[in-house]
Amino acid sequence: MMLRRSLLATPALLLAAPAQALELPAEAAQGGMLIGRGAQGLRLSLEGRAIRVAPGGEFVLGFGRDHGPEAVLHITDAQGRASQRRIAVRPREWDVQRIQGLPPAQVSPDAAALARITAERQRLAAARATDSARTGFLDGMAWPARGRISGVYGSQRILNGEPRAPHFGLDVAGPVGTPISAAMPGRVVLAGDFFFFGKLLVIDHGHGVHTLYAHLSAQHVGEGADVAKGQHVAAMGATGRVTGPHLHFSLGWYSTWLDPQPLLAG
Repeated sequence: MMLRRSLLATPALLLAAPAQALELPAEAAQGGMLIGRGAQGLRLSLEGRAIRVAPGGEFVLGFGRDHGPEAVLHITDAQGRASQRRIAVRPREWDVQRIQGLPPAQVSPDAAALARITAERQRLAAARATDSARTGFLDGMAWPARGRISGVYGSQRILNGEPRAPHFGLDVAGPVGTPISAAMPGRVVLAGDFFFFGKLLVIDHGHGVHTLYAHLSAQHVGEGADVAKGQHVAAMGATGRVTGPHLHFSLGWYSTWLDPQPLLAG
């Protein structure tokens, strides 16, 4: 309980609310995740998505890399009274990252590889759509591994000279076998070996919040396993599309990739 109160008091995350109201900060940021709490009985929706509200009033909002300058939160209180809050979304500048030396087949896959990639994207999308009542996201986020930061969220990637989609994760480089830990408590909803991600895990932390761990050399847990924050769940590797061993660590809110780095200490 003390840990949850401490998290909710953190200015960067807080959407504080008195007992009978909901207060929002004046601004969010592209790629940002906000954890809030409101009065019991509130119903919320953001841009057409119903927002799950925990029994204690906690909820999560997420804003993608290219979100526009404003979002509208729709609020209905326990008495059925409706209102709106407009949230300013601060734009950010993104790095450009050039990666050379990738095998040509991983930059421009053939037809067979594209069929595999399509099927894997469907599996990943299904896992990321998980909307459980878990509240592991309230425990705060721990570093899943330590090492050199070799890639950041939101950077525009140019692979072998060809522009590609932005990078939606934080890359931590280190030796093969470096322990990988669960960033928050949750349940493993996907364990697989993908064309781009290599061996990967996806862990559900509740309310649409999940983390992804990719390019693993080994997975120590399987689908359906409950994991604790800080539990060793995998080992760093160089599987999938990589130029060297590292962990690709992503934070997601339903189908929206978010930036995990502002939520990590240090």
